[in-house]
Amino acid sequence: MPFAVNIEDFRDYCLAKPGTTEELPFDEDTLVFKVGGKMFALCSLSEYRKGIALKCNPVHAVVLREQYAQILPGYHMNKKHWNTVLPLAGLEPDFLKSLIDHSYTLVVANLPKALKPL
Repeated sequence: MPFAVNIEDFRDYCLAKPGTTEELPFDEDTLVFKVGGKMFALCSLSEYRKGIALKCNPVHAVVLREQYAQILPGYHMNKKHWNTVLPLAGLEPDFLKSLIDHSYTLVVANLPKALKPL
């Protein structure tokens, strides 16, 4: 059976990160996770299988897309800085968690000191 990370586990993992908030700023379907008011992850509630958007270092983003069919340029996002990851397409859960960690860390690193979580 292929590996998969369901939406509940994805949500729980994101919310466990310090300073994370969840919002529906665009519509009632797009769940957004932010730290310091900046997005680090988002997904569709109704079409979760179509992917989660995660921020990524531009060079690393290209490498990941070349290595994994489950990682695509960010849908409706700046494709240089965002990837769409198919969470139900067989990626190891720990690998997906590392991609979420990378996105979160990138955003936190660019926050002003006053907005960085403790």
